[in-house]
Amino acid sequence: MSDVRAPSQIAAGQRGLVTHAQLLAAGIGARTIKSWASNGRLHRVYRGVYLVGHSVMPPLGHEMAAVLATNGVLSHGSAAALWQLTGPSPPIHVTTPHRHCRSRDGFVAHRARYLDPRDLTTRHDIPVTKPARTLLDLAETATLRETERAYDEALTRRLITPHAIRQLIERAEGRQGIAVLAALLDRDGGPTLTRSEAEELMLALVRAADLPHPEVNQRVEGREVDFLWRLARLVVEVDGFAWHGRTSAAYHRDHAKVAHLEARGWTVKRVTYRQLERDRLATAARLARWLAEGTRAHA
Repeated sequence: MSDVRAPSQIAAGQRGLVTHAQLLAAGIGARTIKSWASNGRLHRVYRGVYLVGHSVMPPLGHEMAAVLATNGVLSHGSAAALWQLTGPSPPIHVTTPHRHCRSRDGFVAHRARYLDPRDLTTRHDIPVTKPARTLLDLAETATLRETERAYDEALTRRLITPHAIRQLIERAEGRQGIAVLAALLDRDGGPTLTRSEAEELMLALVRAADLPHPEVNQRVEGREVDFLWRLARLVVEVDGFAWHGRTSAAYHRDHAKVAHLEARGWTVKRVTYRQLERDRLATAARLARWLAEGTRAHA
C-alpha cells in the first residue's frame, strides 16, 4: 500500500513540487495520481509536474518546475539570475540532455548532448549550471556588454577564476560563446563594473573610439575613481543626471578628492552625461588628447 505522505515528503526538497515519475516510484498508482489531481491534492503546473496541496507557487517555484519538467538544469540567463549575476529576465531557461524535451509556455528548453558533471551544482535546492558554464551559455544569448557585466560580477565575487574559465574553454570545443569568454579572459584593465548609465556610455565611447582600456571604479591614492588610466596618470569622473543636484557636502568631498589626486601628480577631468549622449565625437577627441598628453608627460 502506498504511503499517502509521500507527495509532501518528496515535495519538501523541491519547493513544494513533485513529478508523476516520482509519485509512481513511491508506489502511488496512476489512478490515484489522477484522482488527487482532480480533487485538489495535486495541482498541475506542467504535464507530469504538480504542486502539492495548494496552487500558490513559492519563490523560485517556476524555475524548479521547469527543471523537473525537463529533467534538466537551470541555465543561461535564468542561471545567471539565480547566481545574482544579472536581474531576472523571463522566460525561464533550462538545459536538458533529453532529445524529445521541448519548450513550453513559461520556459525555453535548450538541448545538450551531454551535461558535464563538472559544470553542474545545486543552488537554493535547484539544479543549475555553475557560474563558468552559465557565462558560456549567456555569451551565446545575451549582448556582449551583458555578458561582460555578468563575468565581472562573477569575478569580483570570486564565483569564477581565470583558471576555471580556461578549463571550461578547453572542454567546450565548438561552442559559439568560447570566443567571447576568451576575449574577456585576455582583455586588459581588469573588471569593468559600472554603477550608472553615464558610466556605461563612457565605456561604450572608449571602445568605439578604440582608446586604451581603462580600469573602472578602482581606488587610487586612497580614493575611488570612475575611470583610471595609470600610464597616463589620468582620472576621469563621469557626472550623471543628479550631479548638479548634489549637496554642499558632496560637492566639497569631490573637490577634496580632486585636490588630493592632483597634489599627487594625477590629472583629473570631468565628463557629463549630456556630453556623452549628445557630443560623443568631441568628447572622444578630448579624451584622446588627455591620454596622449598624459602618456607623453609620464613616459
